[in-house]
Amino acid sequence: MGVTDPAGPVMDRDEVDRALARLGAEHEAIETSLLALQDHAGRRLLEGAELTGTTRERWTAAEASITLLWAYFDAYTDALHTAREIRARRRWSSREDLVELTELLRGDSITVAGSATATANAPTLLSAAGRLSERFSLAALVDRMNELYATSLDMVVTADAVWSALPARIDLLAAELQRTRKLAHSVGVRPGEHPAGDDLERITRILTKLREDVVSDPLAFWVPAPGSSAPGGGRPDTTVYDRQARALEEVRREIDAVLTVRQDAEARLIKLRDVLSRADRTLAEARTARGEVLAKIAATEVPVVSGPPTVLQEQLATAAEYRRQAQWHRLSPLLESLEQKAEDELLRARESLTAVTAPLAVRAELRGRLDAYKAKMARHGLAEDPFLIERYDAARRMLWSAPCDLRVAGQAVLRYQQAAAEALGAPRVPQQSGPEDRRGE
Repeated sequence: MGVTDPAGPVMDRDEVDRALARLGAEHEAIETSLLALQDHAGRRLLEGAELTGTTRERWTAAEASITLLWAYFDAYTDALHTAREIRARRRWSSREDLVELTELLRGDSITVAGSATATANAPTLLSAAGRLSERFSLAALVDRMNELYATSLDMVVTADAVWSALPARIDLLAAELQRTRKLAHSVGVRPGEHPAGDDLERITRILTKLREDVVSDPLAFWVPAPGSSAPGGGRPDTTVYDRQARALEEVRREIDAVLTVRQDAEARLIKLRDVLSRADRTLAEARTARGEVLAKIAATEVPVVSGPPTVLQEQLATAAEYRRQAQWHRLSPLLESLEQKAEDELLRARESLTAVTAPLAVRAELRGRLDAYKAKMARHGLAEDPFLIERYDAARRMLWSAPCDLRVAGQAVLRYQQAAAEALGAPRVPQQSGPEDRRGE
């Protein structure tokens, strides 16, 4: 190795043999990779697809790269074949043979002729654009092939990953969409008549457009993995698909609700009629009670009782008509609204009855308190006390007369309580602002 030439020190026979063995193994590995790339399903799909956008641009570059790869590989194969022939001339290679082998194995001895168009389209060879040939060493040629192979494989694997993931999922969702559309039509949910029908039309349009875009430009639906340099590092972008899947699920839930209405409509209508009927009866009772209060209680403000709202009965009749015509999509929201309004109406009627009968409840409380104190006096042997009898009779006449002045009657009951307390030797009952139940004393 003492003698040198432009390629560096001349290699000896052992170095040549080791280099040829390494280059042979490298040649086999490169050939295997190129054949795998050539047979890759993604590459075959790319060749037959009508591409657009980013995918079209990158596939043009990848095709040029693959063309150059085979040209480089052929040059590499020829150089290796030539080196093997030179080494096979003699068992013990001459110095001239070793010099030639050194130049071939280490020098820039390989000339690659190629298309200027292919060279210009290859993304990693911008510096070589426009040249009709290039010179490489075997090591530089392998580096260039590795570079082109990595970019080409990344493009092919990425497109194949998107095509393998998204179209099939879109087709499954589209099939589910068609089943949902048929179910929706069966319950009257149609575009222009129900919001869910409009949603189904919108989802159909978006899925159709999404599939067309995925097939023609798969790379537009790829999210690279941060910091990853491996071919195909990343994942398909399913954002649009996921959004439509969620929207379809919401529509399904709404249609299920409509189907539930179809099954339970009669029972719900019966229940609605019962609730409204109870509200009407309660209001009627409140109106009757108001007349009684006005007749029996004096100097009391009694609230006016309104009549039942006719609009609820009209809506109930509309709901029954929707059921008769099987317009379930219209019946569903109307029933939900009516059920809430009916419960509110029943609550309002009960509150009206409570407000109207409040004076009668006060009178009843005063009567009960008066009788309770009388019974207490009887237990203590004071039932025949003239003063207590006088106070009791005065209070009783006021409470059992009509109309009854609750304020005056309350004061009379209080006076009887005070007299009873004095008779028992208890502290005097304090003045009170209104009736109070003291039956426990």
